[in-house]
Amino acid sequence: MKKYFFPALMFGLLTGLMSCSDFLELEPESQSVAIGNTSADSVYFHSGNEVEAALAAAYGDFKNEYYQLDYFVNGDAQSDDAYAGGDNPANFQIDDYNIDATNSNVSRDWRYLYSTIGKTNTIINNLEGTIPGLTEERKKQIIGEASFIRAFMYFQAVQLWGDVPLQLTEVKSISAAELDKIYSIIFPARSTQDEVYNQIIKDFETALANVNATAIHKGIATKGAVNAMLAKVYATRPAKDWNKVLSYCNDVIAGGYTLLPNYDDLWNNSAENSAESIFEINYNGGASDGNWGVKIFRGLDWKKFNLPSNDLVKAFEAEGDLVRKNASVTFLDVSGKWSDAHWPQTKYPFINKYRKFDEGSNQNYIFIRLADILLLKAEALNENGDGQGAMQLVNQIRKRAKLADASASGKEEIKAAIAKERRLELAFEGHRWYDLKRTGKAIDVMNNAVGPNGEKIGYNLTNERLLWPLPQSELDKNTKLSQNPGY
Repeated sequence: MKKYFFPALMFGLLTGLMSCSDFLELEPESQSVAIGNTSADSVYFHSGNEVEAALAAAYGDFKNEYYQLDYFVNGDAQSDDAYAGGDNPANFQIDDYNIDATNSNVSRDWRYLYSTIGKTNTIINNLEGTIPGLTEERKKQIIGEASFIRAFMYFQAVQLWGDVPLQLTEVKSISAAELDKIYSIIFPARSTQDEVYNQIIKDFETALANVNATAIHKGIATKGAVNAMLAKVYATRPAKDWNKVLSYCNDVIAGGYTLLPNYDDLWNNSAENSAESIFEINYNGGASDGNWGVKIFRGLDWKKFNLPSNDLVKAFEAEGDLVRKNASVTFLDVSGKWSDAHWPQTKYPFINKYRKFDEGSNQNYIFIRLADILLLKAEALNENGDGQGAMQLVNQIRKRAKLADASASGKEEIKAAIAKERRLELAFEGHRWYDLKRTGKAIDVMNNAVGPNGEKIGYNLTNERLLWPLPQSELDKNTKLSQNPGY
């Protein structure tokens, strides 16, 4: 019998398949499920080394284009912290809330996220039974780490698109009699936000029960990273649970993380994987493991992305916050190189938090750190009626920035103080847009955003534009998908 071999099938990969014949045209690949194989032949992983390699590949996706570039464009250029910069029309659409369904960033981000989800599905779905070289303890850890990665990806997706397909299984065999079943897996309908958030929480809970408390570096899922993400999820989902936010924040804090005494040490590359860092992507540098994303934000060879906004710079200056301003923004002369409507050529700002912008940079990216969690705890305390406790945490953060204590009273005033502190503390770390959305401030803040002379920029953000359109390419492939309203 002729055998047709296929890798474990993933949603992001297979959404391009249009017919049964396309299945049979896939390039043969080893260690894959095959039509006509015996059950023994259909075991995906044959050794612990193969499982470890699959997990490493899933972690490796934190170094792809989504996390080197788009994660920060989506989180900052959509906000009042940055303009799109660069010369990419797709980014201009994102910056102006004028995105269409054919936007190349939208389609590639969908592909990146679902591709990684597919990799984690392969791991989670194929660890039953005995695998040579893999202990039961390590198997549980791997399931926990893969669940963390999958939940992390779905958390990105649900914030970008709202209702998204939940794809949790893979096609392990193909036959004509099962094509309807196969296609329902490959081309699922959208799940509601609540369903997606419930799955995210379930995956993070699986991770929490199985991952280690510490790891060899901060780029591996630990209990601290899981607790931090659970806190973020419960603060972001429409049905917020501030008691859970508070509980998970406390669990993070109890994990032994501490603020670095000097704010700039987070960014001058002297304290990688520091006591403040909770989840940090590690780069070795060079052609095989270099962070090329940094040069997208900094350098004089061509116009860069995520140009710091006038409003953010003025916010630092109004607060007298030189410590975080100088760590976050640097001004250079670009005369004779390019011009921009927002800034003069002789005082042109760049992001300063990512400073190793050479080719093959070994600059790490910090995705979660303690200051973020302390301020999230402050939100939870304030929502639960402990405004004094909330302001104590705000002032703990301000003290490191060499600022005097802030004073605020009343729930709304304290909420505004926390929001301001998050903006200054976490600038250009990919948080601002999602903070504005989850706190219900995005439309008001962005439609009142002003340019260099105090004039309104003219954003016309509507409720419908808080979410992205689904990629037209996905709608064309999957008739079960429907477009978000307003697109």
